[in-house]
Amino acid sequence: MENEKSLDRQELQAHMRQAGRLPPGQVATDKFPVLHYGAIPPFDEDAWNFRVTGAVEKLLTLSWTEFQQLPRSSVRMDLHCVTRWSKFDTLWEGVRVRTLIDEGLITLKPQARFVIQHAERDFTANLPLEIVLSDNFLLATHYDGQPLTPEHGYPLRGVVGAIPGRKDLKDVYFWKGAKWLRSLEFSESDHKGFWEMAGYHNDADIWKEERIA
Repeated sequence: MENEKSLDRQELQAHMRQAGRLPPGQVATDKFPVLHYGAIPPFDEDAWNFRVTGAVEKLLTLSWTEFQQLPRSSVRMDLHCVTRWSKFDTLWEGVRVRTLIDEGLITLKPQARFVIQHAERDFTANLPLEIVLSDNFLLATHYDGQPLTPEHGYPLRGVVGAIPGRKDLKDVYFWKGAKWLRSLEFSESDHKGFWEMAGYHNDADIWKEERIA
């Protein structure tokens, strides 16, 4: 059975490489490895909120109930981890940041150029504004039709991946989306996140293998 699984993975890997969907240095997997720093934080629905701060015309604070009432989107993406695994055709559901703008909940100031994701226990992840507003970034609450599990970021996480065939999007490693997300800070200047300050590459382009700075 293990040999059959290994053969299946090799076939998947060869197929995805031929299709141009497997970045250099990556290995295909059908599992979903759990990687994060520190313990899983508890979730208190009554105390939880989601905030938008920084270079916006008005600060925004939403309770968990209010967040769940926002218009929702689904996206299917390939995930590529800096630890070299790639998982294909993952299905996510949640809220696009662009939707928050279209609904008038967020109005960006002209100087907004970067977005800092602030998560539980002061964890941060940074991205350029154009990626956060693109189709391959999502404020995700569900994975594969089910609410996120605690180890994968419940109740909310930032997710960034690669949409097959979308050459117009910049594809970055999976660490650029923060688990247990609590706020977005729009900023005029970039601020390195947790892993970038530990030596990871700030741009994290998967096709250029930008793993370490």
